[in-house]
Amino acid sequence: MEANESTPLAAAEQMFVQYSAQLAEAVDAVLVDWVCNCVKNRAASAGLSLDQAQLERAAQAGEQCRSDISAKMRALLQTDLDAQQGSPLSLLRSSTGYATEVLQSAGVPEVQRDEFEQRAFPEDIYGLAPASFSDVDERLRDPGLEWGAAKAHLHLLRRREAGQR
Repeated sequence: MEANESTPLAAAEQMFVQYSAQLAEAVDAVLVDWVCNCVKNRAASAGLSLDQAQLERAAQAGEQCRSDISAKMRALLQTDLDAQQGSPLSLLRSSTGYATEVLQSAGVPEVQRDEFEQRAFPEDIYGLAPASFSDVDERLRDPGLEWGAAKAHLHLLRRREAGQR
């Protein structure tokens, strides 16, 4: 059955597009703060103070992260859900290198990570990889949950329309 504007499938498709756009906007809005907060918090937990040059470097790294990751996030979220390679959270997890470079240059020691973290995120030597959208920024909690629910709903409707469960 083909989706038209009056079917539940069409409505779910539209909602998924809307929630995808909202999540992309929300991610774009928090990336600079996330990188800066990762740097500041990890340095503070190591008992180190950052000087103005290091704070500026963190802000520059945040801007670079935003420039690089926002475009990738939009591309991912504009892709049909059945064709998506990865998830928004996995993309965020892969972007810890921006803060890592600043932390390394500031001489912040690596953190102890458990076996799973070492295996799953070998390059994340500071344990920055988020487990949830809220770990990036609380402002991502609702857009992330709404996007995930819309994706699951659309996935189920598509399978039902195709006679699958």
